[in-house]
Amino acid sequence: MINRLNTDAFPDSGRHGSVTQASHTAIVVGAGFGGLATALRLAARGVQTTVVDRLAGPGGRAVEFVHNHTGHQFRYDAGPTVLTAPILFEELFALFGERLADHVDLLPVTPWYQMRFSDGTQFNYGGTTEQIQAEIGRFSHRDAEAYPAYLAHSEKLFEKGYEELGTQAFLGWGSMLKALPAMMRLRADRSVYDVTARFFKDDRIRRAFSIQPLLVGGNPFDTTSIYSLIHYLERKWGVWFVRGGMARMVDALVALGTRHGVQFIWNADVATIDVKNGQASGLTLQDGTKLQANTVVCNADPGYVLGHLLPPPYRKPDITKRKQYSMGLFVWYFSTNKQYPDVPHHTILFGKTYREVLHKIFDTRQLPDDLSIYLHRPGATDPACAPAGHDSFYALVPVPNLSADIDWSSVAEPFKASLQADLQERILPGLSQHIVDESHVTPQYFSQELMSPWGSGFSITPTLMQSAGFRFPNRSPDIANLYFCGAGTHPGAGVPGVVTSAKVVERLMFGAVA
Repeated sequence: MINRLNTDAFPDSGRHGSVTQASHTAIVVGAGFGGLATALRLAARGVQTTVVDRLAGPGGRAVEFVHNHTGHQFRYDAGPTVLTAPILFEELFALFGERLADHVDLLPVTPWYQMRFSDGTQFNYGGTTEQIQAEIGRFSHRDAEAYPAYLAHSEKLFEKGYEELGTQAFLGWGSMLKALPAMMRLRADRSVYDVTARFFKDDRIRRAFSIQPLLVGGNPFDTTSIYSLIHYLERKWGVWFVRGGMARMVDALVALGTRHGVQFIWNADVATIDVKNGQASGLTLQDGTKLQANTVVCNADPGYVLGHLLPPPYRKPDITKRKQYSMGLFVWYFSTNKQYPDVPHHTILFGKTYREVLHKIFDTRQLPDDLSIYLHRPGATDPACAPAGHDSFYALVPVPNLSADIDWSSVAEPFKASLQADLQERILPGLSQHIVDESHVTPQYFSQELMSPWGSGFSITPTLMQSAGFRFPNRSPDIANLYFCGAGTHPGAGVPGVVTSAKVVERLMFGAVA
């Protein structure tokens, strides 16, 4: 049964002006990282804030799967596996005079990623300039010499795309036109791969430094080169893992909110966002419960909200057909009664092809047979992530989203078998004899459990025409006091992006970021 929120609606704060703090209430729909960060920022502003989520607990894509099997408990981070901008979480705790370090323990990941290529070579990605140059030099001395120039370019993109534009609100053509000259000077019209190829010539190095868009739902061959800023972001703040798993960060944020008055309601499936006199006035849940507030912020995918949760005449049932959504994900979670100490925290296993397999996934929407795999072994950094004598993993493979004609009910098992065979041959010898726990998710999970249109893993793709003001707006142009945060909004997907989107919402509501 849903606990009812005992609150009354308060007077309107004005159609699109800054809100007043007195007697202001807000409901945040969705308890992913974006929703939690937004709830905390509102609470710090004195807003009486409630978070509702249709799931049984917090996290959204960052939920934790827990299996009790063979006398052991196996835990798996379902989604994000690292932090690349811990400062964003430090800021959230600082809003309340607290310290992140007092609540979670961050462990450095080394190397950030290990890239394994089909020719048997390996590239350890991450470290200092000297370390990265030395590693590149094992493949190409010419490319090693080009790295400082690439890093400098990535820094320029970071300064413009993240520091200057990351928390800005893009609400129309005017704001986009102001940013356009700088974006064009940085050649945002080029793709991440195009920019990478201008600095590096070795195909393996080009892959290693252009694959990052896949971590936020983009094809490196058509994602705007602004996303090449990711490398400098990694260099600036490092790559970290939360002791005990990323779910411990989720727990810490919920506990922080609870200490400071945020209410949380789980198993709360929203039927509609209520609108009165052109303004958001609360929610009606599927069981008929009405929750009132004078601001609603949606961490749920904007395409789903606009297509399903708004009343006529505001509903836009065809909106997701007008956007290009990211690829889907097949993720296999498994544990073994054997440890693999030579396998690092993150391994990216490239297939034989690169452009061709991405074309197949994103464009022709066919299931790949030449697998590229993202393998996560948290025990490399935090041995307590698996029972003694065991290892836990997740193996992620990009696949077409549900716009493709793929019947996952019949395809999932043979696809998993192919993935298992590939892992056993390339990196986990004897795997089939040592699996003691396993489960998997397909794009159907993202569609049915996370309400992600087309079962996409990252909402809309980060192409140039779906970046900044071309993404879903952080504030509704049609309904006053209705806001959006999370992967489909500005600045984009990935943990830094969705947490930063909370700052955009705060700026829109209050005129500034605390």
